[in-house]
Amino acid sequence: MPHTSAWRNFKRTQDLTVATAGLIYAGAVVHAFDRLPGGSGLIVQRTLIWPMVFLSLSFTLPLLIGVVRRPLARYVWMSFQAGFGQNVRSIVSGVVLLGGAAALIYWQISNAANGGRYPAGVFSGYAAGIGILAAQAALVRVLEKHPDVKKQIETDG
Repeated sequence: MPHTSAWRNFKRTQDLTVATAGLIYAGAVVHAFDRLPGGSGLIVQRTLIWPMVFLSLSFTLPLLIGVVRRPLARYVWMSFQAGFGQNVRSIVSGVVLLGGAAALIYWQISNAANGGRYPAGVFSGYAAGIGILAAQAALVRVLEKHPDVKKQIETDG
């Protein structure tokens, strides 16, 4: 049976949020190589290697550990029921949040380029956020197979 348009929009928004966050991150890494002090090895370590560890953990642990997965799945379901990703206001608010995170990471790069603190933490934190967003997008697929959810998100024709 086909899913309701609300569910399709929600699912699409989850996927696009992960993709957008990933593109913002990729742009920040390219920008970091252009602006950050230190050699390429240091920049790779701080913008790619350590952040990917955090991304991997924040993606896999919520999917593998039941006491983390259940509340996150409940949060994803409540987000759908609240209308996230199904209207202009919720999409604009999501874009504003991603834009704010992007502004923070670019601001930290700019500060470091001018002698400020090296922004290793912001890269790891942002990558961890992408991991959680990806886990939520994966849980959307898990939820749509649950019998109770399936009844609510399928149309009759």
